[in-house]
Amino acid sequence: MNAALPNRPPPSPWQDRWQRFSATTVRAFHAYGAWLVSISWKRFIVLALALISVVAIVHDTPPFTWTVTELVEPSVRIVTRPAPPRPPKAPKAPANPVPGVHIELPKDGDKSGIDISIGKDGVRITPKGQGPAQAASAAASAAGDLRISVPPGPVAEAVREALAEARRDMEEAVREARRDAEQAVRDADEARRDAQQAIETLTEDLRGPTRRTTRVGIGDFMMQFTLLWVLGSAILKYTYKSRIQAEVKAAQATETAEAESLKRQVVEARMAAMQAQVEPHFLFNTLASIDHLIETDPARASQMQKNLIALLRASMPTMREASGGDGNGVRDLGRELAVIRPYLEILKVRMEERLSTDVQVPDGLLSAEFPPMMIQTLVENAIKHGLEPKAEGGSLHLKAEIVHGKLQVTVADTGLGFGKAATAGTGVGLANIRERLQLLYGPRATLTVTENRPSGTVVTVTVPYKTVEGTPA
Repeated sequence: MNAALPNRPPPSPWQDRWQRFSATTVRAFHAYGAWLVSISWKRFIVLALALISVVAIVHDTPPFTWTVTELVEPSVRIVTRPAPPRPPKAPKAPANPVPGVHIELPKDGDKSGIDISIGKDGVRITPKGQGPAQAASAAASAAGDLRISVPPGPVAEAVREALAEARRDMEEAVREARRDAEQAVRDADEARRDAQQAIETLTEDLRGPTRRTTRVGIGDFMMQFTLLWVLGSAILKYTYKSRIQAEVKAAQATETAEAESLKRQVVEARMAAMQAQVEPHFLFNTLASIDHLIETDPARASQMQKNLIALLRASMPTMREASGGDGNGVRDLGRELAVIRPYLEILKVRMEERLSTDVQVPDGLLSAEFPPMMIQTLVENAIKHGLEPKAEGGSLHLKAEIVHGKLQVTVADTGLGFGKAATAGTGVGLANIRERLQLLYGPRATLTVTENRPSGTVVTVTVPYKTVEGTPA
């Protein structure tokens, strides 16, 4: 009794929708990639420029972009403050500014003031006409000018020049101070006017609600999105084309491999059929010859029987390999000769003096790799279509040698010639040999058929020279 299957909850509608959406997206992606690959790069560039131009034209127009107008209430409270007081004007400078201390030389007959004496004891200041005791109080309360008396001479002239220079410097300092004060007053007036104008402007702007217009839309992002789309499409076109090319190459390689494999199987099936059968007329003729020789020449009958047994024994491994499906199995040249020699001995008994054979295969080449049944096919063709139909018979030469680094096997006969006998075949055997050589070695193997002199045919098979592993050289 089968166990009950666990109850699985049905998929939710959202999962089903997501699966359908994912499948649709994947199909759309592959369809878009296939379309990109189908167009040329020139057409792709033209379409990309056209798309960018259209987006540049329409991205600022409705419905992609629109404007919104709204009234904005003032959010700032106006507080009017009294104007700042004007800064006091700078006092006007007197027409002839004089320093606070007036120093001049005493005039003749002037008895008021202070006497300043400069001598070797230094500078002495005393009220004029008073004694030393009253000098301090008289100097503090003196209302007249400060008088400096110097003895006449060069010293007096130097003092006058120094006092004049000091007076000029003081007058220049007073004028500079007056100019600075006037400039400060002008700057203060200008700042006051700017502040008053700003207050008036702000008061005008915030007197009531204002109208504000805002631009809203997706047009600002359309150009960036379009450029990204074009760039992504270019990358997809390049990568998807490489992927498709790789898939096409893989499919072609698979198809070619399958075709080669099928072709190989067909050829090997043909060769297997040839390997699995011993021609009935050859076998029957051989047995009939043995039966006849038993009565007339028992020794030759025994020898023919031994050769037939050797032929069948050498052919059996090849038949088993063919039936086992090892179509690519290779054999060494020695095993091929193990089939050819008894076959030729049987034919020599049957044809008697009409057939002579010559096999020249060095012992060093017995381990060389060679496809099975090829030499036997060539020898059978030479006997059946060349030597047997000829009344006087002829000779057959089998030779193996190394030519330019390759193994070359030649089967030559002195029969009627290629295609001249009434028993000439359709050439299927030679065609099968060519196909097998192409499948096994490609262009490195060849099969050539030439005319022998004075008569007959020469067939040469050339394959790369290689020894079979595990076979003694």
